[in-house]
Amino acid sequence: MTKFTKLMGATALSVVGATAAFADGHGCAAEGRLSIIGNEFPAIQSVAAKALECSGIEGESNLTADHQSLNVPGMTGDPAEYTTAIVANSSIVALMNEDVIQPLDALVAEYGADIPDHMKISVNGEIMAIAFMANAQHLVYREDILEQAGLDVPTSYEEVLAAAEAIRSQGILDNPLGGAYAAGWNLAQEFNNMYLGHGGEFFEPGTAKVAINNEQGVATLEMMKALSEYMNPDFLTHDSNATSAEWEAGNVALMNMWGSRTGVLMDDEGSAEEVYSNTKVSGPLMVGDSGVPATTLWWDGWTVAKNISDEDAAATFQAMAHGVSSGLLNDETMGQAVWLIDGFEPQEVNEGVLATVAAGAKPYPMVPFQGLLHTALGNELSDFMQGNESAEQALADVEAAYTAAAIEAGFVTE
Repeated sequence: MTKFTKLMGATALSVVGATAAFADGHGCAAEGRLSIIGNEFPAIQSVAAKALECSGIEGESNLTADHQSLNVPGMTGDPAEYTTAIVANSSIVALMNEDVIQPLDALVAEYGADIPDHMKISVNGEIMAIAFMANAQHLVYREDILEQAGLDVPTSYEEVLAAAEAIRSQGILDNPLGGAYAAGWNLAQEFNNMYLGHGGEFFEPGTAKVAINNEQGVATLEMMKALSEYMNPDFLTHDSNATSAEWEAGNVALMNMWGSRTGVLMDDEGSAEEVYSNTKVSGPLMVGDSGVPATTLWWDGWTVAKNISDEDAAATFQAMAHGVSSGLLNDETMGQAVWLIDGFEPQEVNEGVLATVAAGAKPYPMVPFQGLLHTALGNELSDFMQGNESAEQALADVEAAYTAAAIEAGFVTE
């Protein structure tokens, strides 16, 4: 369905010595409207700020953790409230399903001759997004605390559990593990990671019929529950922002976190010197014996709304292309992401994502019904995590909720 595997290969190549073919020397000028909706982490903030530099643009941005609940409604009107949505390989599917973004082939031909092929995301033969960074969740750890406890850096979730028990039993930290386990999207994503790590398949082959109430699904939930016993008791309210705050407060020694978030954890703002100077990254964690990393590969990129004028579409495309051109890269931004932009030079904070690519982690599935399963997981797993029902019952609830939604959407028949 996509060029994602090729994209990841291009990522690995681009970081070992690319030339700045996507130049930025001519600046940016266009007439029209630019309205950006996207997530709020530093890399996206930098892209949005660069795009808004364009002269002649009537521009604004709304960067928020709630972007996934706002982008479809905000692009459904005519004209659309937002002229572009910054998306990932999960969230673009909803925009395509609702037919609120347009193919970019004509705009690329007219304004994007310098955009490298590896940044073009094609779906069914049409360019639907321009990717600008790769992302993944991987291990972040406190080097000083592991040394104090006499521990090596864990490479599996089983070793993480053992390390957490050692840290707690030695009285170093009460709740040494962190995790973006907030009920909803985050909790579902942690299930996805762990389930793939156990070798699970989400659907029956060649169909949209869900198939997670199985041995791998139960093992996934049992591991998630065991990990949560070493987290802050309010873990079901902790998204990436709250988990990062716990880290910067010095309360956490190990966590699975997005590569795009590690820069702020390793800089000298927001935490004590003993925290940021000892914050290190490693590759993806394994679980069980499947040999598949317990994480997923992602890209982030931008789209152009369908329900806008040709003038606004052209202005939006030109501004966003400027936003992800080589001129974005400088000493401040270089470490914010594993950029797919030519001229990117890997930094220490990028090592976790690069290791995840090298380990052969699977991409997050870009099938049109994956979002329905993600929603069902987010809605139905909290009771199990709170000890109110069995793993089997929780998975049955997920399958029932997904199936009802998939029947309504026409992906499966009754």
